[in-house]
Amino acid sequence: MCYNGHMGNTVGSLSQRQKSILIGSLLGDAYLRKMPGRSDAFFEFNHSYKAKDYVDWKYQELKNFVKSKPKKRAYSNREAYRFFTVQRPEFTKIYESFYRDSRKVIDRDLQLNALALAVWFMDDGSVTSKSDVYLNTQQFSMKDQKFLLHVLRRDLGIRARLNKDKKYYRIRILKESLPTFVSLVRRHVIDSMRYKLDKITIFDDDPVETSRNKRGSTPNAEC
Repeated sequence: MCYNGHMGNTVGSLSQRQKSILIGSLLGDAYLRKMPGRSDAFFEFNHSYKAKDYVDWKYQELKNFVKSKPKKRAYSNREAYRFFTVQRPEFTKIYESFYRDSRKVIDRDLQLNALALAVWFMDDGSVTSKSDVYLNTQQFSMKDQKFLLHVLRRDLGIRARLNKDKKYYRIRILKESLPTFVSLVRRHVIDSMRYKLDKITIFDDDPVETSRNKRGSTPNAEC
């Protein structure tokens, strides 16, 4: 299953650009659902209302698969902004690749491009005051996260490692790969999400990280 084709092409009624957005979203906060008794799956996009512009952007990109515009929903502790796609056979194929027993997994045929990475970063990326860039992959198994490290390096030339975040692990982009990371995602990050990029400072004299056993990192998990 390939997600890194030319952006202008279409496969059936789902364009490669739309596939990249959907895959980046799946690696982040989006979910695919398949209701009992229904033959096909649908996407759910659910973000904080503070990310309204981002949700509206996704809606505009995917609106030929959506019947209703995004709506605000109030929960006890937050306000959400969300929309759903219609059910489609194309979504069912993705569901069958990315879900096992209703749990997200990483498809071993996954390929990433710059747009998918940018959506993943906008969805679930974070930047610390020291310009450490994280992709919050705690929901995935250790095996799946290690495969994501491999995909980042193979498809995009980005080196990363796993770092422990309290009980679980998440992906951290190595300093030496920050210039590559920023150059790939910059043109795809929408205006309302550029504050994340603005937190990243790249220094020419950043040391190359070589220690696999740096505190908080998983031995042999660098790629």
